[in-house]
Amino acid sequence: MWKISGILAVTAVIAMLEVPSLWKQKLVKELWVFAILLFVGAGLSFALIMHVTLPSPLDFLTWIYKPISDVLKKFLS
Repeated sequence: MWKISGILAVTAVIAMLEVPSLWKQKLVKELWVFAILLFVGAGLSFALIMHVTLPSPLDFLTWIYKPISDVLKKFLS
């Protein structure tokens, strides 16, 4: 439980340090990107702490390029 509290605290500190300057400069798009990436990072940290099995990004790339690779193998053989 203390690890989750630590992640929430660090996320809150990062947000308190970065959001005011982005808001003051009226960088709304950058603020949205920052918020999304911060929440994704916090979510992945929570998943890591709870020992959730996450797929590798390479699995997604393999899933995309496997059919292309198969077609090229058939074409070149």
